[in-house]
Amino acid sequence: MTSGPVKLADQFAEANAAQWRALVDKALKGADFDKRMVSKTADGLKVEPLYTAANAVSSTQAARPGAAPYTRGTKAQPEGLGWDIRQMHLGADPVAVNQSILADLEGGVTSIVIEIGQGLGLSPDEATLTRALNGVYLDFVPISLVAGETTADAASSLTKIWNEKAIPVDKRRAAYGADPLGDLARTGRLSVPLDKALGEAAQLAKHALGLQGVQALRADGVPYHMAGATEAQELAAMLASLVAYLRAMQTAGISPDDALTKFEVCLAVDDDQFMGLAKLRAARKLVWRVADACGAGAGAAVADVPFNAVTSMRMMAKRDPWTNILRTTIACTAAALGGADAICVVPFTMALGQPDAFAKRVARNIQIVCQEESNLGRVADPAGGSWYIENLTNDLAAKAWALFQDIERQGGMAKALQSGFIQAECAKSADVRAQAIATGRMELTGVSAFPKLGDDGVKVSDWAPITAVKQAPAAVTVEPLTMTRNAAPFEVLRDAADAHAATSGKPYEVFLASIGQVVDHNIRSTWIKNYLAAGGIAATMTDGYADAAAAAAAFKASGLKAACICSSDAINAVHAEATARALKAAGCTFVLMAGKPGDNVPALTAAGVDQFLYAGQDAIAVLEGLHIRLGKVI
Repeated sequence: MTSGPVKLADQFAEANAAQWRALVDKALKGADFDKRMVSKTADGLKVEPLYTAANAVSSTQAARPGAAPYTRGTKAQPEGLGWDIRQMHLGADPVAVNQSILADLEGGVTSIVIEIGQGLGLSPDEATLTRALNGVYLDFVPISLVAGETTADAASSLTKIWNEKAIPVDKRRAAYGADPLGDLARTGRLSVPLDKALGEAAQLAKHALGLQGVQALRADGVPYHMAGATEAQELAAMLASLVAYLRAMQTAGISPDDALTKFEVCLAVDDDQFMGLAKLRAARKLVWRVADACGAGAGAAVADVPFNAVTSMRMMAKRDPWTNILRTTIACTAAALGGADAICVVPFTMALGQPDAFAKRVARNIQIVCQEESNLGRVADPAGGSWYIENLTNDLAAKAWALFQDIERQGGMAKALQSGFIQAECAKSADVRAQAIATGRMELTGVSAFPKLGDDGVKVSDWAPITAVKQAPAAVTVEPLTMTRNAAPFEVLRDAADAHAATSGKPYEVFLASIGQVVDHNIRSTWIKNYLAAGGIAATMTDGYADAAAAAAAFKASGLKAACICSSDAINAVHAEATARALKAAGCTFVLMAGKPGDNVPALTAAGVDQFLYAGQDAIAVLEGLHIRLGKVI
């Protein structure tokens, strides 16, 4: 028996970073440490393979939740279950929207987002909103509006409903969502001059000053995220928008302390959990820095700003949409651990069509499980003190601040949109990401990695046709942001493959000539099967063939016209040329080979190999080419 805790580590000498590095260098066998072990984010921020106390960020050592600069959260202690569970509601029929809202509230949602106008949502008039909110306890349920240029009308209608229902002023909870710069960026137009649009947003905030639970303006990074922005670019766009609105409110006679209480910040979170977590922490630090520069940093104004998150539509896929549940769960977890005040999880079928009751149930249950079973909201800033997260947060905030200063040098957010600077920067980042996805450096589960061919069992209703909205002539126009989804290029290929099969009666299919036993070819056979499936091309897999003659005989019996040689490098070195010749002799009109051929290209080509497939190629371009070739031979 011992009288105290047993310290098992006392039997060993203390390890240090130098010893670890020596072991790593030994394993690398002369390879460059930075190239092999240090990764970079989309913003070029370095992510080290190991963080120790030597990497501690000194400025975070004394940081506490609920205290400036609010990196660790705006509240000293968690409140309730941690965050507000939100659900979005789209549709032009107020009765259908009402039924959906009530079902969500009964199922555990605690606040609702309503799309207004813009051809996708409800009319902003009082009668329509009254029908949509029938049966909703407006003294308990916060209402978040997404209304574009009709925000003032929708806010007025909501105010009338509150008055008619005699909702006490201190019980009114809403986010009007005025974001004229975001509207301009998304749609490319505003029907009033920018100065007037900013002034109207400021007046809306002025009218809401007496409503403690109401935010009038939204500093929204989501449109820029959807256009391909990196994390730092999204933060910079959000911050530049917030600063533009602060200036407009100052012109309207609202002090920075009062103005900040009328803001909400909204950011997208995706399936990069640590980055999403750090982005929310960095956002609070950045907003506080602006507040401090305005003379409002010493008070509690920033503590009253809600920092909300919505799971990214950019990461959502149409094919095998069940994988979207994994993505949204990771994103929700990131938002929760990052201290989001409200989280909206996009239903997993959103990219396909109108979410049904099941998809909405899954969306809200993801949050309920995170709250009530995982207890993610019961700890303030659980990532605080992590050397990795603190460094990532600090570096991300610094990068975003530098980009924000670039926008300010352009003349502010409005000028940067009018010049096309913001759109161009987002487009550049989108192109870099698309290339990373196409070449396999960034994998999309269920899309480019382990795609599922055939019916995935998901059926949805199409979205109702977008209602034409009568708009006043544009007073200001810019190039609108181009919204993207990561999976879209692969989905175009899958749709084309389905269309070919429907019209020709013959799907794209390739015979896999795998020489050797399963252990010899399984890695490469699995890789090429997934690679082809990402473009809607099926591959016939077997346990393998003893030699070229056996593979050629099986190919001939298959009735196919295209084949792919896919075995290990060692086996290919012995059998690939013979296999190519045997396949050609068996009637194969298109011979592929998986894996880099090295110096043996001339011999393999002479033997009959028509094309080589290997990791690092632009898969979109390669698969498009395969569609053309296969369409000619089958």
